[in-house]
Amino acid sequence: MKILFITDNFPPETNAPATRTYEHCVEWVKAGAKVTIITCAPNFPQGKIYSGYNNKFFQKENIDGIHVIRVWSYITANEGFIKRVLDYMSFAFMAFIVGIFQKTDVIIATSPQFFTTWSGSALSKIKRKPWIFELRDLWPESIRTVGAMKHEKILDRLEKIELWLYKDSTRVIAVTDAFKDNLVHRGINKDKIDVITNGSNTELFSPQEKDEKLLQELGLSDAFVVGYIGTHGMAHSLDFIIRSIAKITDKKIHFLFVGGGAVKENIITIAKELKLDNITFLDPITKEDVPKYLALTDVSLAPLKKSDTFKTVIPSKIFEASAMQKPTLLGVEGQAQEILEKYNAGVCFEPENEEDFIKKILHLKNDVKEYKAYQNGCLKLAEAYDRKNLAKKMLTILQKVGK
Repeated sequence: MKILFITDNFPPETNAPATRTYEHCVEWVKAGAKVTIITCAPNFPQGKIYSGYNNKFFQKENIDGIHVIRVWSYITANEGFIKRVLDYMSFAFMAFIVGIFQKTDVIIATSPQFFTTWSGSALSKIKRKPWIFELRDLWPESIRTVGAMKHEKILDRLEKIELWLYKDSTRVIAVTDAFKDNLVHRGINKDKIDVITNGSNTELFSPQEKDEKLLQELGLSDAFVVGYIGTHGMAHSLDFIIRSIAKITDKKIHFLFVGGGAVKENIITIAKELKLDNITFLDPITKEDVPKYLALTDVSLAPLKKSDTFKTVIPSKIFEASAMQKPTLLGVEGQAQEILEKYNAGVCFEPENEEDFIKKILHLKNDVKEYKAYQNGCLKLAEAYDRKNLAKKMLTILQKVGK
């Protein structure tokens, strides 16, 4: 079958949407599907086009059998609401124009951001083909939660459009059961919603020895390393994390932050003001290098702001860390906490609770027996959420819809 997938993020970008889409598409191609991706020039999260790419009107490439079309868009850093909306809307418009000329049996549009789904809906009507809303984020609800936009009337209007898009789509594929529950509560027919969670790429992520040379270069040879690898965004409550780190007196505990994003400069400034010497900040790395740096850590940190909205979110960091036997220190309540505790793959602290955060870090460092138990739980979790199996499950849904 022919699949047309519209996504704002795709490799060589390394964030969760890009990784999920790529890994699913690779499996679909192996199964015989012809997959076309419409995306933009890689630039996330700094808003700078990656080396080797240009922001052209139209350019093609082939990535592991996936036909990739990159279109022009207004590119800006992941900061400033109005600029980001212009970025999103320009991509959605160009994706629609180019999508008209692509042959397909089914159209998928993924959020965030949800302007891509506008393109999916419009193309579905022009081409008379079914379209699937892949729901990765409750946008614009999450925008309201992090305070990125204060205009309530605009947000209310966007939420009405969001609901219409769910109803307009042929099917909705949500990444969490909590997202499905949210939609059902808001009037969307539960029978049109499937759930395909994020998962572990067990080929790329697997247990490995620490790179001793790299540890020495970073001055972490004797440290208990708590690592945060990924987007430094507004939703992640990293300012709280930095201020809490200042209260940790155990000098063996060191924090490693790898990546970029809207709040990175701010948290570096906070760390300097607090004169913290137990934090190392590194620039973004490629997806292929993530396992090498994750291997340096003893614990993977996955925090979010304290909000009912984020109780519906399952950070993809859980699955990658688990595949490498790295217990997760999770600052998220809801379904993510349920999964982590079900498999005993780490511990949870109450989001933005400084005392609980520090207590759980010390527990992970000092209770050797429990730490080993968490490592065993990690492998069970990774096996249960193998990305290949999830990709096959999603392809089955696409095949039914695209008949």
